[in-house]
Amino acid sequence: MKRLIEKDLEKWKNSKDRMPLLLVGARQTGKTHSVLEFGGKHYSNTVMLNFESGSSLKEIFNGDLEPKRIIRELERHSGQSIIPKETLLFFDEIQACGRAITSLKYFCEQAPEYHIIGAGSLLGSYLVREKTSFPVGKVNLLVMYPMTFREFLEEMNPFAIPLIQESFDKNRSDPANENMMELYRTFLFTGGMPKAVSRWKETKDPNKVRMAQHEILTIYTGDMGKYSTPAEQVKTEAVYDSMPAQLAKENTKFQYSVIGSRARAVSYEDSLKWLISAGLVLKCQRVTEGEMPLAAFVDMNSYKVYMSDVGLLNAKSDIPYNMIVGRAHNISGGPKGSMAENYVMQELTANGFTPYYWGVHGKAEVDFLIQDGEGRIIPIETKAADNVMAKGLREYVKEYSPEYSIRVSSKNFGFDNGIKSVPLYAVWCITR
Repeated sequence: MKRLIEKDLEKWKNSKDRMPLLLVGARQTGKTHSVLEFGGKHYSNTVMLNFESGSSLKEIFNGDLEPKRIIRELERHSGQSIIPKETLLFFDEIQACGRAITSLKYFCEQAPEYHIIGAGSLLGSYLVREKTSFPVGKVNLLVMYPMTFREFLEEMNPFAIPLIQESFDKNRSDPANENMMELYRTFLFTGGMPKAVSRWKETKDPNKVRMAQHEILTIYTGDMGKYSTPAEQVKTEAVYDSMPAQLAKENTKFQYSVIGSRARAVSYEDSLKWLISAGLVLKCQRVTEGEMPLAAFVDMNSYKVYMSDVGLLNAKSDIPYNMIVGRAHNISGGPKGSMAENYVMQELTANGFTPYYWGVHGKAEVDFLIQDGEGRIIPIETKAADNVMAKGLREYVKEYSPEYSIRVSSKNFGFDNGIKSVPLYAVWCITR
């Protein structure tokens, strides 16, 4: 499947300041496939080395980390030539060998002519855990997320992409709004995990899609036991299992009490940190002021947590296909709003934003605040349907007078009274 991350990989390859690249992201988001596709298009050959395949590969890095010696040993191990600038050297599951991560520092300093990408399903959690061995300033970092709705459109209806972009740019009504909303609801069901999207594209069978999603969730549960004690794994699973209930609440602020009546931050916060670093959940912090820079006004004790993929959220919530897609999409209350909000969060994050939310305790709240490339703060209100009454947005506009606001809902494109109306299927158009 075509992934937009290939453009970022091309920029990395052609950069004058290129360093070894670490590709971070949750398992099953398509890292390995994307790197191999990229290597096949842009290099004479790709040498892929998987550090979970056995101990002999790791032993190469037990000695000194002199790049020329390592290259010679890797050529013998793989049976392939590794030629500067012509070969892509791909270290898959690199988190399984800390010395290989450390070696990237020496490749950066002593052998920058070699093009190296390291990736792994738990690389993010490793980098948080093993801070001392991380080659700070000697590697480029790139995050891979599940497929965005734009990437979903590339597979399902690529002709819609330029028309949606034009409607967004010109605030012009989209005559295909109803059909695009139907496709958006399909995406709520499939989510952006490539395996689930592929199943839908090939079969249009909701049961096979849901089976793929549960397979991924089972893999995630297995990953929670890696590099942790059995007790820590139980806590991590408990936090992850609480996600549907966390998001279905009227107040979607993350609460440890939802995990269990006796659950406290001191016991579970490390588990939440693991889920965030592994790319399984996304954290959105509250800011007390709508002023620049937003990071300066973060309330460290108030935050929301979303699942990294809305399809997995619905699979974990066991919401059937016919309640999400088609005429029977009659979910109401918390779950309906949580789906839309989770979707918007993952789209904004994949577009390079760090979303925050603004709230005055007990009074008003705006779902998301973002800073655009021009330094403006833009409030974004999310509605699952066309009910666009938003007290929180009115209060925010009254207090901070932003240049404009964005309201995301099922309503068509438009601009009125300083509010830009963006249909749910066009969130990908909001870029830096």
